[in-house]
Order: sequence, then structure tokens, then C-alpha cells
Amino acid sequence: MDPEAAPSGEYRKYLPDLSIPRFTTMKQQSAHVYAKDFKENHGPPWLHALYTHWLKLLSEPYKGVTSDGNVRPNLFQLQDEGIPIDAIVKAATDLISQLTPQELARTMHHIDSPEWRTWSNPEFLLSDKGIRLDDVTPAVRDATMALLKAILSPEGYEKAVSAMRINGFLGELVDGKAPIDTTPWGISFYGHHLCLNIFLYRSQLIISPWFTGAEPNEIDEGPYKGTKILRKEEALGLKLMQSLSVAQQTTAQIYKQMKDPAMPPGRWNRDDQRHLCGAYRDNRVVPYEGVLVSDLGPEAQSLVSQTLAEYFLYLPQQARDMRLKQAQQYFKETYFCWIGDYSSSNSIFYYRIQSPVVIIEFDHHSGVFLTNQEPQRFHVHTLLRTPNQGDYGMALKALIPGEVEQAWVWEEDLK
Repeated sequence: MDPEAAPSGEYRKYLPDLSIPRFTTMKQQSAHVYAKDFKENHGPPWLHALYTHWLKLLSEPYKGVTSDGNVRPNLFQLQDEGIPIDAIVKAATDLISQLTPQELARTMHHIDSPEWRTWSNPEFLLSDKGIRLDDVTPAVRDATMALLKAILSPEGYEKAVSAMRINGFLGELVDGKAPIDTTPWGISFYGHHLCLNIFLYRSQLIISPWFTGAEPNEIDEGPYKGTKILRKEEALGLKLMQSLSVAQQTTAQIYKQMKDPAMPPGRWNRDDQRHLCGAYRDNRVVPYEGVLVSDLGPEAQSLVSQTLAEYFLYLPQQARDMRLKQAQQYFKETYFCWIGDYSSSNSIFYYRIQSPVVIIEFDHHSGVFLTNQEPQRFHVHTLLRTPNQGDYGMALKALIPGEVEQAWVWEEDLK
């Protein structure tokens, strides 16, 4: 599909029956009632079982995504990335100043608290923390978006807002202390189909892990008609796979079918489908698969770089350039793998690019609100992880002078 093509409306063949209980009940519930009903009544059972599994994963001490279970040290460093930290701190301070005491208590958490890792993509309000943008005043909502705009690149902000608009369109279809610039801090901005975990320290920025999805991936009517996202990631991945030699394609294609009989149990699941690095998978071991990028020709390596650059889009330009340069330095340890077809412009597929310093995933999904039983191009999930403890700025945090005081004692015990 041409990334610049107009919305096709292909998804409309799979609009659901809004008269069934799922939608008539949901229409009468607020997000909080919807989540309470889900947690208390355990339905649907498979999703509640996934939720309880997530809680077990959260109880594990953080280790980070790895390729073999061993964290590789010395991959990341503190550096000046030119982040406009003063403007970001001002936007954060403006937001905090407008929160009520109750909102502030729900929103402010220590940077080592478990709440930092309790993000999720489903529409269910599984982790009821912070402020919800449809529950606050317009002024607080505007201040929140102003903070996000101050942090992200202009292109990244537009992508995030487009994801939010598309998710709103889906809804229509189915009726403490202020941060300062010398200490680490961050925000968790998440909801259905948009999850951004953001860590800041001085002029350095980590946006990882993040998730961006869309069902459908376009708006074909209304005030935001023409909005579309995730098409460049789709087109670049397919172009990369099609540029490989037959032998390289054979190596890269780890499974021919999207739900392949050759897959071991658990390689496909109802929620993440082919994704390996979704919500709560902070400690997952993801072995390298596919073809080694350094063995590819110049055209293919250029397409790998272009694809990574698209996934780094949320970062401001200087930080984006530095992150891409770092990823390119590890091409001798970077793997590209593929699941599904690649024979035409309408192919359905999954791909992953994985190295010691970055993992990106792209997946065509079956319907959640729409009724397509098989993956389609209009339902897309993408994500980025920074392995070896890079997520949530954990690796950087360990390098910050004075952040960890091993000899600390409670002063009352010295009296």
C-alpha cells in the first residue's frame, strides 16, 4: 500500500453488530465501571487470564529484555542530546500546578515505583493510576498535551495525536514535587493503541518501551478524514523483505503463515498475536532470529536504517540521529526476521529488527472491535523496546552520579 494513498475504507466490511451485549453494555459504562466489571466478572475469560498473568510478570524484579537471559553491560551512556529540558520542565510544572491534591496524589510516583511498568494497550483501564484525559478539565487536558508536545518531535507528536484521533474514531464506529532538570524523572502516557514511557535526565531522553497501534489505521469520514498512520512502517518493512535475495528471504522468513502450525505453543497468543515485547514483557528472553543485517547489501541496509528512523520518530531530531547512529554501529549483531507473505503489495505480515540496543516489531492483527477473523492491513500494532535494561531509562539511571547510595541508613537508627 502506498503510504500516501487516501483512506480506502476496506475495514468497513468488518464493522461489528452493535446490538450484541458487548457493545450495548459497553455503551452504558464509563471507563471505570467497564474496568470494574471486567475485574470482578472475569470476562472474557481469556483476557482476564492474561491480566492475572501480567500481574505475575510484574512481581518479577526488573531485568530487561535480553536475547539469552543475560544482560549485556556498557551499551548505553549519559550524553547531551540537545533536549530542550527547560521548556519541558516548564510544561510539566504548568501541568502539575493545575492538578487538584487528589489528582496529584494519583499522578506523582517515585521513579522506582512499580507504577512505571504498569502500562498496557487494551481498552480496559487495567492500571488505574494518574489522570485520565476524559475525566479532567479542559485546562488540565490542554496542559497534558502541551507537555507531550514539548517532549516529542513535531512529527512524533503528530503521529501520537493521529493515533488518539483514530482510536476516538473507532469509538464512534462502535458507538508532589515539580520535576527539575538535574534529577531523573519521566511520564507514562498510555491508553488504547498509544503507550509512551518517557524518561528524562538533563538533556537526554529515552522513549522506551512504546506501543502504537490502530484499528482501523485510517479515518475516512468526519472532521479528521484523511488521517492515517503506520503505513510507512508497513511499506518500508515490505520493501526491505522484497529487496533480499531468495536465499536471504528464506533465512529471514521464520514462519510462512501468520498462525503457523510449526509455531511452538505460546509463539502466537490471542492478545499480542505475534508480538514478543508487549506490555508487562519487561524481562522476556527473545532469541535472535532471521538474517544478519551486516550480511545484507547496501540497499537493504539503507532500508533497515530508514525503518529504524521511522521507529525513532517520537524523538527530537538530534536524539533521533544519535539513536540511529548507535543502532547502525551494531549492524553486525542486528537481525531481521519475517512471518507471513511478502509476494505482493497487499501481503499480510509480521517483522522484527533486533539488536543489543533496540528491538522493533510490526504486526498485522485480526479484529478486536472489527470482525475480521484473520489479520488485515487495517489493524496494525507496532512497538519499540530498548533491551539490556535500556527500557524506562534503567541502564542510564544506574550511571547517574549520586543516584544510588549503597551505604544509606535511616537516620533514626543512628540515634
